[in-house]
Amino acid sequence: MPLTTWSFPTSIRVGTGAIKILPDVCIELGIRHPLVITDQGLASIAFVRDIVALCDDNGLPASLHSEVQGNPVGTNVDNAVSAFKAGNHDGIVAVGGGSALDVAKTVALIGRQSRDLWTLGGDKFDWSHIADADIVAWIAVPTTAGTGSEVGRSAVITHEQSQRKIIVYHPALMAPVVISDPQLTRDLPAHITAATGIDAFVHCFEAYCAPGYHPMAEGIALEGMRLVAEALPRAYDDGTDLEARCWMLTAASMGATAFQKNLGAVHAIAHPVGALYNTHHGLTNAILLPYVMLANKEAIAERMKLLGRILNLEKPDFDGVLQWVLQFRARLGIPHSLKEIGVPDDGIEEIGRRAAQDPCAAGNPIPFSAQQYGAIFARALAGTLE
Repeated sequence: MPLTTWSFPTSIRVGTGAIKILPDVCIELGIRHPLVITDQGLASIAFVRDIVALCDDNGLPASLHSEVQGNPVGTNVDNAVSAFKAGNHDGIVAVGGGSALDVAKTVALIGRQSRDLWTLGGDKFDWSHIADADIVAWIAVPTTAGTGSEVGRSAVITHEQSQRKIIVYHPALMAPVVISDPQLTRDLPAHITAATGIDAFVHCFEAYCAPGYHPMAEGIALEGMRLVAEALPRAYDDGTDLEARCWMLTAASMGATAFQKNLGAVHAIAHPVGALYNTHHGLTNAILLPYVMLANKEAIAERMKLLGRILNLEKPDFDGVLQWVLQFRARLGIPHSLKEIGVPDDGIEEIGRRAAQDPCAAGNPIPFSAQQYGAIFARALAGTLE
């Protein structure tokens, strides 16, 4: 058996009303003047203003930065770094979904550097030379239950010139503390609840199916999928169901913990699709999942027997799990094809080529060629499972 390193995440403070401990956590981490980073859609929401006020009222003067788009790009990082330096901030509170969290952790990585992100990364996008002590303290406050970025050591930022999603990674980039408060996800629209929730499921699913020996990650992935199966329909139907919301936040963090094992073809395709067509990442993953499952059937069929039992299916095998996935997507209003969300059909060869080169391709149970990735993408475009 080859040598393997297992690394598991950070301190997570979970519970209804947990956001109230934010000032104490800031002080615990030595943050006295935080920059609150969120996305454009959340900037005007009451609880974001309340978080800024919570800091101010406890002697921690805070500023708000919200120039973050979905599928964040390098310019978003540059602008946030400028705000961090101009305000003489000493820490970051990241509030939002994967986009805000990814920008925030990237600012934590380079906020004390004199060069910009891509210059620091170089041609190979390697940030390992940045000293651990130079990374800014930051706190993750997730407001969606999907990406699990709050417990990750990496961020996904689009390199604008090449239109590629680049994984920004540093071993010390994990948030020292995560505050998971289900009240902050209560008003998430149903369609975003569904898309982000299935994203968490996909993280668990791909981690479970990825080759390699990591039973800890696989156990977490299986329980994460069980939680999503039970809690996501409840949260979708009733956003005020705080128990379901809490379970979904937990499942999202579990998915990102599990995919330390690896991801696979769903993400390898979703990354270039998002970079080129600016699609919602979780929704793209949700649409792609059954097409990738079929392409991987030969390699993952045996694993579906245990998953089918975990999901309490009458037919606990590959076909049973596939039918459950299709019905689950439909139950949550997920479109069946990429064409339905506006993805054009003129980039099949390019998507196939980029998917084969994506870092996540290395974790797929079957090493697909660019042509095979293109064929999977084409089926997902047309909505053709066979």
